[in-house]
Amino acid sequence: METFISVVIIFGVLIAIHEFGHLIVAKKSGILCREYAIGFGPKLFSIKKGETVYTLRLLPIGGFVRMAGEDPEIIDIKPGHRIGLLFNHQQHVSKIIINHLDKYPDAKLVTVETADLEKDLVIKGYDSEDGELIEYPLDREAEYVVDEQAFQIAPLDRQFSSKTKTARFLTIFAGPFMNFLLAFVIFVVYFSIQGVPSNAPKLGQLVENNPAIQAGLHQGDRVIQIDEQPINAWQDIMTYVNHHPNSLLTFTIERNNQQQKIDVKTNARKGPSGKQEGFIGVYAPTKHSFVASLKGGVSQTYFWIKQELVGLKMLVTGAVGLDQLSGPVGIYNVTGQFVSQGFLIVLNWAAFLSINLGIINLLPLPALDGGRLLFIIVEALRGKPIDPQRESIVHFIGFALLMLLMVVVTWNDIQKVFLH
Repeated sequence: METFISVVIIFGVLIAIHEFGHLIVAKKSGILCREYAIGFGPKLFSIKKGETVYTLRLLPIGGFVRMAGEDPEIIDIKPGHRIGLLFNHQQHVSKIIINHLDKYPDAKLVTVETADLEKDLVIKGYDSEDGELIEYPLDREAEYVVDEQAFQIAPLDRQFSSKTKTARFLTIFAGPFMNFLLAFVIFVVYFSIQGVPSNAPKLGQLVENNPAIQAGLHQGDRVIQIDEQPINAWQDIMTYVNHHPNSLLTFTIERNNQQQKIDVKTNARKGPSGKQEGFIGVYAPTKHSFVASLKGGVSQTYFWIKQELVGLKMLVTGAVGLDQLSGPVGIYNVTGQFVSQGFLIVLNWAAFLSINLGIINLLPLPALDGGRLLFIIVEALRGKPIDPQRESIVHFIGFALLMLLMVVVTWNDIQKVFLH
């Protein structure tokens, strides 16, 4: 249960931040955002603030911002349609009642001749009382009511498709960017708590039941030399110790402004190269400062972005296969392992997942943010927009292929976790 709650919280935050990026830039660009949703499926909770409905949905597997102009409008008012109209104090239409007209006795009943809810913002219709053809201007924030649910109309200049290529590009890019920003913030918090690794020739945290602490070394001791080897940096300590497994080393240290010598017998373990390496159970020293935490956040975010890109390159070139990818089951399993290791480990894992989500979304594949950005770039190169219907078909096919890939990856995860 602890793992499940952790996964829901982590992915809930990652998705919420991602979609918030889309939402805030869209609103700044003047795009009407109908809904900001976390999850898919049936609504569990919803609240409307301003012109946007904020919803929490049942399946925590994603989220979306529904922007006007991305999809066909919810209702199409055609000639001959009988509707009801409610007016504001300026005598502009404030509500268009599409059905259940009997529930709105104050509405003016009209038979539609023409309706333009995007450009001219006007409805022409025949008055039900005298049959006269009348033109009714619409308020820019007028709503149409379907099954007693209100939806704001979207004038053309409030639609996603009407915005400049730069505004659309930034709106889409803002989602992945927020994931990178979130990772940076998490790393800054992590380093503020844990401290930033330093290359100073000092001893950091000592591990219980290991040679360093057993020999009497203390955290914060400054190492001047080991045997006859001068020490100028933490890396010098690590290099010398690694090269002397199962050896008795003499540490010359400075503690409380006094020098002393301490003999330490190293242990041995197999290193990455397969050879025996010495170790004494000491972590690198750390320093605590806001500036150091900021620098650590930048360097760690850059490092993991670079590692993700290297991994993608290996996948594309065939250096690694699809069986090396992890999906929801694999991520759930790894998260469970990290949860048992403490809050700071989970914090690091959340930052990595945020970077992963940002990188994956920027891939130039249909149905992902990267695919949508690619269409905007192609539009800029062509000098004219791509047919929306064709773009929708490409995104649909891309989404189907992504779902197929998810099934394959999930099956691989199940085999790794449960069948091995």
